Amino acid sequence: MGTIETELVSQVSEDDGQRADVIVEAAGRLFFAPGFARVSMDDLARELGMSKKTIYRHFPDKRSLLAAVLDRQFAAVERTLVAAVEDAKGQPFGVRVQRFLIAAGSELGRIGAAQLATGRGDAMLRQYVEQRVDAVVYRRLDELFRDGHRRGLLPAPPELLSEITRGALERLLTSQLPRELDWTAADLLRATVDTVLYGAIRSAHPGIDDEQLRAVMPTARDDEQEVGP
Repeated sequence: MGTIETELVSQVSEDDGQRADVIVEAAGRLFFAPGFARVSMDDLARELGMSKKTIYRHFPDKRSLLAAVLDRQFAAVERTLVAAVEDAKGQPFGVRVQRFLIAAGSELGRIGAAQLATGRGDAMLRQYVEQRVDAVVYRRLDELFRDGHRRGLLPAPPELLSEITRGALERLLTSQLPRELDWTAADLLRATVDTVLYGAIRSAHPGIDDEQLRAVMPTARDDEQEVGP
């Protein structure tokens, strides 16, 4: 293949990639809006101003398009969590856990993970979301708790702490409690993490006083002061 032909093929591939990105972006806006179940490929074609045939050339059906949308959403979640872990390096163990979980709660709330996890009537979608949340969020959380346990900071089995924290995180994403208490879900998650880890760390250090405990596991207020401007 000559140089001109190679350049043309490369340009076509680049154009196809850009068009696929445009389709995924528009699908994300529609699919994550209220009334997702009623959004059709016709609706998407009208939104984009292109034919359904063009969309189907990139994505054979609505499910494959939604998978591409979710891949993009979870990639963004993962980047945020990796950044949270990096930013907390060298900080006390409790701060590392707090920052990771608050970042996770905020990101999962942003993409509507709790609602997606119901599958919206699609069992394959529900399974896909569960797998992605497990890979992106919970495996990192499990390793964080295992690290704390190895270092003697958490006497409770790390598996138990993982289950407690997973349940709290998932429940708070759909709970009415934030509205009832006039707190944000992030505020409640922070308080939950403090309650679970504060007690766990205290039991690992019998006789420790509050000042000493804060050196290991700052409270939410201390953490805010530490990371504030």
